[in-house]
Amino acid sequence: MNAATAAATPRFALVVPVFDEQDNVEALLDEVEAVLAPHGPFEALLVDDGSRDGSRARMAAWKRAHGAGWLRIVCLRRNSGQSAAVLAGVEQARAPLIATLDGDMQNDPRDLPAMLAIVERGEADAVVGVRRNRKDSFVRRASSRIGNGVRNFVTGDRVTDAACGIKVIRRELWLRVPRFHGMHRFMATLIRAAGGKVVERDVNHRPRAAGVAKYGIGNRALRGLRDCFAVRWLKARVLRHDVQEEL
Repeated sequence: MNAATAAATPRFALVVPVFDEQDNVEALLDEVEAVLAPHGPFEALLVDDGSRDGSRARMAAWKRAHGAGWLRIVCLRRNSGQSAAVLAGVEQARAPLIATLDGDMQNDPRDLPAMLAIVERGEADAVVGVRRNRKDSFVRRASSRIGNGVRNFVTGDRVTDAACGIKVIRRELWLRVPRFHGMHRFMATLIRAAGGKVVERDVNHRPRAAGVAKYGIGNRALRGLRDCFAVRWLKARVLRHDVQEEL
């Protein structure tokens, strides 16, 4: 890599899926700029997943008003789901490291610099967050705990908080693992199956300030169980090989 290319390549890319979060996006962008700009150069890819509200317009207006060259707004043609939205951002990113946040502002971007440093030091290929003190309802916390237990039993892996949206993962691993709806919740297991090292780190969690949650027991339980068995099969069948040399 020459000097010009190195200078143009961001240190990391932040990918945030956005679906009907018009009341959060401006505050989210304010916070991202304040917290992450000192740790740049970076790029932020906010992926509008077919929002039906004013999310896209508000993000575009914020970018114009702030002259934010680091902000890229990726617009999907239709609502495709969180995994597809995150993956679209990863595909468009230029940086070697991908950090992710949920678009509801419950994740705290102040956790990201320490997580990025762990991967940059070579101590892990991925760092995934654990919300030890979740600011959600009892029903959401209980269903998540049950879901994680079932998930670990079926997949044979050990992940404390699979649904936590804050992660730092090498981009090459995002592009290497199998792609399917719901994959964002299984990244730790998929990366381990691919031979990568994953560590967990406690992160801050905040109450939702605006908008409504997009997931619940009704639209996740059966689908999640099906995905668990699919990942169990993938782990048993995944291809892993390294070329030693070419003569």
